[in-house]
Order: sequence, then C-alpha cells, then structure tokens
Amino acid sequence: MLPTALSAATTSATSRSVPRIVTASALVLALSGPGQTTGISVFVDHVITDLDVSRSAVSLAYMVGTLAGALALPWIGRAVDRLGVQRVLALVALGFGGFLVLLACAQELVGLTVGFVGARALGQGGMSMIATTAVAIAVTRNRGALLGLTSSLGAAGISLFPLLTERVIAVLDWRYTFVAEAVLIWVIVLPLAWWGLRGLTRAPRGGTPPPAGSPDGGEAAWPLRTIVRTSMFWAMAGSIACSGLVSTAVFFHQISVLGEQGLTPAQAAANFLPQTVAGLGAALLFGSATDRFSPKALMSGAMALHALALLSLPLVSPGPGALLYGAALGAAASGARAVEGAALPFYFGTASLGTLRGLTQSVAVASTAVGPILLSLAHGWAGSYRPGVLGLALLCALAAVAVCFARRPRKALASAPARHGGEP
Repeated sequence: MLPTALSAATTSATSRSVPRIVTASALVLALSGPGQTTGISVFVDHVITDLDVSRSAVSLAYMVGTLAGALALPWIGRAVDRLGVQRVLALVALGFGGFLVLLACAQELVGLTVGFVGARALGQGGMSMIATTAVAIAVTRNRGALLGLTSSLGAAGISLFPLLTERVIAVLDWRYTFVAEAVLIWVIVLPLAWWGLRGLTRAPRGGTPPPAGSPDGGEAAWPLRTIVRTSMFWAMAGSIACSGLVSTAVFFHQISVLGEQGLTPAQAAANFLPQTVAGLGAALLFGSATDRFSPKALMSGAMALHALALLSLPLVSPGPGALLYGAALGAAASGARAVEGAALPFYFGTASLGTLRGLTQSVAVASTAVGPILLSLAHGWAGSYRPGVLGLALLCALAAVAVCFARRPRKALASAPARHGGEP
C-alpha cells in the first residue's frame, strides 16, 4: 500500500518530494515527545523532590500551562498559513528548545508553569500540528493513508521518549536531561525545517484551485468566518476534543482505574503496550479509510469505539479482557486523530488549513487539561471510578451520534467529486 500511495500522490512541489516530506514530518512529530504528557511525566517525581513542592501543586502548574499553551495554537496555525510551514517550524523548534532550557532552570512554581506553557504550546501543540499539516498541504491523493502513516511513525517515536528519558535522567540528572532534549530538538528539527520540507509551498490564499479531481474540492480559500459557522467544523473539533478529554482522563488515572478491576500496578502499566500497538494500527487503518469513505462516518465510528471501550470497563479483569480494553481505547484515540487530520482538508481545502488545525488543536489540548480533573472529582464524589467512566462513555456516544447529523459544507459539495457514498 505504501509504495502505491507514495507514487500516486501529487504535491505542491513534485511527487518525488512525498517520501522526504512524510519522513521529515514523522520525525518532527516524534520529536514533539518532550512536550507530550508521556514525555513530561517521567520528570514529575524528580521535580517534586528537587523543588520541594507537592504533587497537586505540580499538577496545577501543568494544567495551567496546558490551558495557557492551548491559547497560542490558533496564532501558530495562522502563522503557518501566512509564513509557510518551514519558517514557522523553525521558529517553533527554536522556542520549544528554549522553554525546555527554562524548565531545566526552574527553581519554583512560577518558572515551572511558564516552562510548561511553552512546552505544551510549542511541543505538544505546535510541532504536532505543523507535522501533520505539512503532509496535508503537500499531498492531494492518498492523503489519508499518508497522514495515517505519518501519525503512526510519529506516535512510535513519541512512545520511546519515556523509556529513553528515564535512562538519561539516571545518568545526567533531570535538569541536564531537559537541556539535552533542547539540543536534540535544535540539532534535528531545524535542518528538517529547511531541508526535509524544502519545496513545500504554502497553499495559495488568493484562490488558485487545487488540481482537478482532488479531494479539496477545487475551490478558492474558504473565509474562516464561513468555516466556523458550519456544523461539520464543530463536529470534527468537538469530536477530537471529546476524544482528547476522555483519553487523557482514563490514561492519567490508569493505574488506579484498572486497580479497581483487580489489576496490579505492574499489570495496569503494562496495559499501555496494547494501547500503543493498537493505536499505531488504527492510525494507518482509519487514515487509509478516509481516502475511500466518509470522514464523518469514520469519526462517528471512532467515537462509538471510545464509548464501547469505556462501557466494557466493569467487565475488565486481569488477562485478555484488560488487553482488549486497552487496545480498544488506543485504537479509538488514534483513529479519531487520524480522521480529523484528513477531514479538514477534505471538506475545506488547504488554503486556511493551518488556522483551522490551530483552532481544533487548541480545543483538543485544552480538553486534555480538564479530563483528569473531571474524572478525579467524579471519583471523589462516588468513591469509585465507574460512574465517572460511564459518564465519559455517554459523552462519547453523544458525540458519535451528533457527528452523523453534521451537514457537508455546501461549498465543498458543489464542486467536490461524487465520492464517499453520496454523503449528505
């Protein structure tokens, strides 16, 4: 499938650029690891001990940093549309490394919070968004398959960071490890911005149509005010936010949640493995499917899978049941991200893609900040995680139904080729 997809793709430069752009984007996505929750989590205990602060204080600083960082993403997305992927990626990489150095120098909660703001905005948000946006802009055929491939390779790289970082901390101390990560970002991402993504032009803002028959609909750029009034945009943004909220909530409390079901801490931690493996496969599967089926139907399926996985929690016990639960959750989260990455350019084109993805990623990142707190409050109220998890399942089910009623934007419908089974 991969050679066929690569050879059939067309880009804003030449089709020969596709393998290079996909590889560079996957590396950029992987190197967002130091800003992801999994990448930062290995530092938490060391920070608590060294700064002599409470776990709740660090958690609050992380939540504030995540929410504040989310506010910057629409600006980063708009900059991508105006300045191009290469320039913005270079600036984001420089800033991301700088904030990692700031985290290394933090002596109290204020400095720690500021560092979290930058790491979440530029790493978890900015670099992730730019990596997938670059592929979406470059590729007009088999876009979903190549976005899924990029997400899978990037996720595999991100999953390695906690293991590698823990070993480096044991040798260098946590502060020097943050500095080492900053240097890694500068040394790898800056050359990728200028060489790996060379020839990747910005989507024209003046209305030059995409190639005939492309999934972009062959139309001029949509005004942002028009896009945000469509039910399809909010269906996609709401679904990806719901997925982020739910996934972060149950993953953050996974040891405790699965502990209620009889799993030991080691067994609960091991459940991250089927989640990761299933997530990699789901990104490829859902991404490829967006080239052939309705993106909104696939998003509805991903949200339904979320709901089913959470509803199965009371039945989970050590063994195959826990593995299936973890695999379903991982597949649902990765599937939703893969569909969102391909759906926006399919429905609205690529001329304002940076701005659009900045908005959706801002909502998604903000949702990840509140998910763990909501589940924790529900646990404190009920004395068990089950009511809270079932509430999250209901939220996912409502999202799965709501996205089915989103109407395909009229402008795209008028000019797009007859595909996706006559989607309304």
